[in-house]
Parts: sequence; structure tokens; C-alpha cells
Amino acid sequence: MAESHAPAALPLYLQVAAALRDDLTQRRIAPGTRLPSERSLVHRFRVNRQTVRNALQLLREERLVVTERRGTFAAPGGPVSRGPVLAPALLHFPCGPGAPDASAVTSLAWEPTPPELAERLGLRPGERSLVHRHRVPRAGAAADPAAQEAHSRFSRHALAEVPELGRLLRAEDWPDRPDLRLLYHWMHRAGLRLTRRESIGVSSGPGTAARLAVHREVCDQHGHVLEVTDIRFAPDAACWTYEFTA
Repeated sequence: MAESHAPAALPLYLQVAAALRDDLTQRRIAPGTRLPSERSLVHRFRVNRQTVRNALQLLREERLVVTERRGTFAAPGGPVSRGPVLAPALLHFPCGPGAPDASAVTSLAWEPTPPELAERLGLRPGERSLVHRHRVPRAGAAADPAAQEAHSRFSRHALAEVPELGRLLRAEDWPDRPDLRLLYHWMHRAGLRLTRRESIGVSSGPGTAARLAVHREVCDQHGHVLEVTDIRFAPDAACWTYEFTA
């Protein structure tokens, strides 16, 4: 089992894309309006031109902007949402940045798949699947229940389609510091268009405090299940943020 504290910083191009995405979804850049020049964005974000270009390419793939000979413009119809989506800042796996990444402990393992999940993950009952665990301990209270816990299983299809996941097929190839926070960006880069279905409830047991529980299934554009994740939050750390676009 590989276990580590996750590193903190997201790649710069994702930080730039997140800031511009927020400008677009909040209509600070109106639909059809030209975005600032690459030179202006380089100056604003204090990054190099290639970082800006990578960020704009991601926004083009998300159909938030279009580029033509005169420059890059906000999509004419504005950002389109087919329902509730996580706010852009919370899109990284598994719990978003609300948890302090410096204290998050992650681990990878191969474990038998429960019968109720096997078919959805494209596996035989009992066949091993790749499991990712993410735990944020309470500050100064390591023995108490964690502030956040997430347990994820990946399908055969996800391991075949996402190169970064495919590299984890052999336990001996697991990195010393497994970090899957960019999972959804990896899936996007692999040409997968994601549908996230999340059920939110409250879990409790004998002698334990109630906890906010989130069950997530992520599928691609063809209906293949890619990931199943269960997340639990301690009562004093329970927070789940959604952003709606009318």
C-alpha cells in the first residue's frame, strides 16, 4: 500500500483556467465579449504565455470560449448547464480543496469488488479493483474520527481509457506520493465527457455521530461507469457546495 501526504499546488494552467472560468460563469466576461489578450493574461496571472495558452485550450474544450482570427471570445450563448454542477474550484478529486491538502493522507490498494458494484464497474464479483482512499484527520486529534474520508473504486473502462490511471495497474509502479486530485482533468484530456450523479444523505451508527454522506457515480458519454466514490464528513466539517447556472 502506498500512503502519503498529498502535495498542495495545482498546475498553473489549471489555476488560470479556474479564474477565467469563474469570470465567464459569473458573467464578469459577458457572452460574445472578447477576452483580454494573451499578453494581458500573462501580466495578470504572472505566468508564461504557454501556461495561458494551455488554460485557454482547456476552456475551448469545455466550450466556454471560441477562438478565431480576431482573438478569443466568451461563447455567444454563455456557459450552459444541464443541472447542478460543482463549482469550478471544487472540481478536483475527490473532495475539492475545502480540505487542507497538506494534512490529507492518501492510499492505493487492490481489493475484491463487492458483488453489488462489480457489474457496474465491468468486473466479476470478487475481482480486484483499484481503490483510492483519502483521509483528512482532525487537527490535533488523530485518534478521533476523520474530518473527511473518501473511498473510491475505478472501473475496468477507466483504467483502460485514462493513461494516468492505467499507469497504476501494477502496485510496484505506484508513486511514493499518490495524488489523484487531477483525475477529472485527466478524464477530460482522454476525451471523456463526464456525468456526475451524487446522492447526499446522513449516515449514522450505534454510538456514532451522524455524518454527511455523499455517494458519487461518474460515467462517460457512453454510459460507462468510471468511478464510484463514497465520501463522509464529520458534523463540524460537513460542507458541500453547488453552483447553478440559470
